[in-house]
Amino acid sequence: MTRIAAPRALPAAAKRALRIMFIARHVHWDGGLHPTDGTHATYHREMRAVLEGMGLDLHLADGYEALFAAPDVDFVFPLLNRGGFLNSEMLLPLLCERRGIPYLGASPILRGLSDDKHLAKRVAVARGLPTAPWALFRRGAPIDLSLCPPAARHVVKPNASSASWGISAAHDLEDVRAAVTRLHKEGHDVIVEPFIPGHDIEVSVITLDGEPFVLPVQIVEQDDPGYLRTYLEKRNLIDDQAYAIRPLDDDRVRIEATRQSIEIMREFLPFDYGRFEFRLNAATGALSFMEVNLNCNLWSRKTIAMAAAQIGWSHAELIETILTESLDRHGLLGGQVPDRVAA
Repeated sequence: MTRIAAPRALPAAAKRALRIMFIARHVHWDGGLHPTDGTHATYHREMRAVLEGMGLDLHLADGYEALFAAPDVDFVFPLLNRGGFLNSEMLLPLLCERRGIPYLGASPILRGLSDDKHLAKRVAVARGLPTAPWALFRRGAPIDLSLCPPAARHVVKPNASSASWGISAAHDLEDVRAAVTRLHKEGHDVIVEPFIPGHDIEVSVITLDGEPFVLPVQIVEQDDPGYLRTYLEKRNLIDDQAYAIRPLDDDRVRIEATRQSIEIMREFLPFDYGRFEFRLNAATGALSFMEVNLNCNLWSRKTIAMAAAQIGWSHAELIETILTESLDRHGLLGGQVPDRVAA
């Protein structure tokens, strides 16, 4: 079972001394659902409110341009992961590194490793984790369909997508070719893997007292294990969602998912928060590694917040703990701000 632990609070001295920049695409959003990003906009505004509620010296930005010059801040809290171009998740950490500004999350190279689904699977295989076969089709390379693992149905998706953006099902190799070609034209590398009827298992991890801390494991349970969840569902842009996120009560699966997560996370340390995802075969009970999301969704209605609530933490306590741990890792809790790197 997950041990019960107390959340961390940011010292008052650090709140007074540190200027923290929060960068999120929808940080200034005032409406409900965004037309294309759905609840992602709601999420960003909620995160702004949580950070403002901590009493921070908070600076707001909604684009990469905020870091093109040298902003007068001591730390960056980035939530700008989908910038509209390939591998955009690496740009904010790179810009912070260029300016010598500490930031929440993980280094650019670790962000790239985790967000490249193919490379993350390579890491999983090297660590001995059961992983379904897959094929990678980089943009500009030949589309050799003989590389596709045999399957009655394939899943085709961008190799660096989030929230299942661009995902589709393919029932034969010509479907695969059409889907790969379409995503290539849209500027994406593509990964193809067998569709496994079942449910997603999600293991959320934060840092606590300087060490990885595994939160209670969740299952994303499908009404129909053979149904493929889409971006529109995950962003709440359609009604009648056909799944529910709930605590995983199968001890065998929970223990194994936790063990595998601890094994693979060694390759991604240090990171401040993330989620390790697996596919549970509904017919056989087999668990297969799926992907890593080092900067997972922190919204109060998503997996990591739901997991934290199961050990008695509020959403605000979860966010403050993650921020406090990161500031501590960067040596900033005492209000001592390191010298900047000139660019």
